[in-house]
Amino acid sequence: MNSLHLSGTSPVHRLSPEAKVVAVLLFTVVVVLTPREEFAAFAGYAVLLAVVAAVARVPAGWLLKRTTIELPFVLLAVLLPFFGHGARVDWLGLSLSVEGLYGAWNIFAKGTLGVLASLLLAATTTARDLIHGLDRLRCPTVITQIMTFMLRYVDVLIDDARRMRIARLSRGYDPRFLWQVKAFAVGVGALFLRSYERGERVYLAMLSRGYAGRLPSPAAGPAAAREWAFSSALPVAAAGIAVAAAVLA
Repeated sequence: MNSLHLSGTSPVHRLSPEAKVVAVLLFTVVVVLTPREEFAAFAGYAVLLAVVAAVARVPAGWLLKRTTIELPFVLLAVLLPFFGHGARVDWLGLSLSVEGLYGAWNIFAKGTLGVLASLLLAATTTARDLIHGLDRLRCPTVITQIMTFMLRYVDVLIDDARRMRIARLSRGYDPRFLWQVKAFAVGVGALFLRSYERGERVYLAMLSRGYAGRLPSPAAGPAAAREWAFSSALPVAAAGIAVAAAVLA
């Protein structure tokens, strides 16, 4: 299950997941550390992501459609110029806070770049490969194990919830108001208990088959040096843009 993944054979798709995770993380760090006044630097970061999207053959429309996940933060950013303090400027009859405008730009620019980088990572890497990549990066085992089980059983839980909803509807109960949600609350509790019991049974079955706290790892080895070099192009280029913008400022 990975609705964000786009199957492909591009050079970005073929990179080892741990190399892509580190590249995106370092790129995001550079973006976050960039002063909000460096408008040219943010434009350069956007160009870098556009190049990665082109190499990975990820359609621009696909990316733009999924950036709507940041809409709540964009709405917050839109309010900042109106309620900010300090010096103000007039624009189209509106009195806007200069500090608020900078704050809104900071949220929008860095948030959008971070979302786009994450979407490119998800589009070129399956959820299972991401977990294996985190495991190779020495992410705590308990976290990767929980993520693995979540990935494996989330479809089962969704199917259980769907069947329980159908059962409620078949009995004529279709709550539409707050005071009618008793059946829904009872269903959530039953789903939790059923999931807990299933987890216990699965765990006991795994112990009987020799589980010792770690699932088998895939046969593929860690990322090669050339993969690290290729993936480092994004954060290194971003760092170069940041340094150039700081020098020319």
